[in-house]
Amino acid sequence: MIVPLIGALRPKQWTKNLLVFVGIVFAQHATDPALIARAVAGFFGFSLLAGTVYMVNDLRDIEADKLHPKKKKRPIASGRLAPGVAWAMVPVLLAVVGVIAWWLGTGYTAVLVAYLVTNLLYSFGLKHQVILDVFMIAAGFVLRAVAGVELLKPVAPEVQISSWLLVCTFFGALFLGVSKRSRELANAGANATQQRSVLASYTPELLDRMLTIAAACTIMSYALYTIWPATVAKFGTEALIVTTPLVAYGVFRYLHLVKVSETSEDPSQVLLSDRPIQATVALFVALALWILYHAR
Repeated sequence: MIVPLIGALRPKQWTKNLLVFVGIVFAQHATDPALIARAVAGFFGFSLLAGTVYMVNDLRDIEADKLHPKKKKRPIASGRLAPGVAWAMVPVLLAVVGVIAWWLGTGYTAVLVAYLVTNLLYSFGLKHQVILDVFMIAAGFVLRAVAGVELLKPVAPEVQISSWLLVCTFFGALFLGVSKRSRELANAGANATQQRSVLASYTPELLDRMLTIAAACTIMSYALYTIWPATVAKFGTEALIVTTPLVAYGVFRYLHLVKVSETSEDPSQVLLSDRPIQATVALFVALALWILYHAR
């Protein structure tokens, strides 16, 4: 039962929750062991909550998932994890998340509650609403980034949420959400509405236009952030602008994969399997860390 249960929590999807660490990195506290411990706890708390939401969503979509060529292999859809057992584990997992949230403070707890409510609304109806569905996906990413700031505030009250963090995260996540729908529509073909009903409201042309806009906004918002006067004043350098080409390359690489790779409907799978994307992320992180902590 343990292995299927862990599988139902989708640990490969936990790469999305690495956004929790953005706060501590850009607040320039990534060398503080106590704050690192809080960020790590925040990552696992968010991962367990997100995993529980995934499991509830799978319980709701058992019949639809059985028709999907990949989702039918998930523990619940395949029968490896009994629905009764999965439902019984939901309150247990939420209790563990509650303990972590209690330690990390009310701000972090409020973000988790907002994430849970948002995703329940998504699972129980909003995922069928065209355009609004990808906005809800983007909101989940923004809440991850906000959680990474809120968990620091009880012990580092000077840390504040940057409006640029919200803008850059939103457009980047919106780009990933639209990419997911675009690839799902291409992969599903004639079975699109059976696998995900909202796909009936999308067309390849609409999704292509949305992709173009989201990609452009992602690159431009990040580029503007790097040269914004407040950013330069905070970090004492304009060097962050040199990371912009890496962001642009990552966006364009992902656009390429959306058009040529059937696996690109899952951002986490792309991060775990595509070497150019992995190299770009690693180089971006290394360069950003050097600029934020040494290039003064």
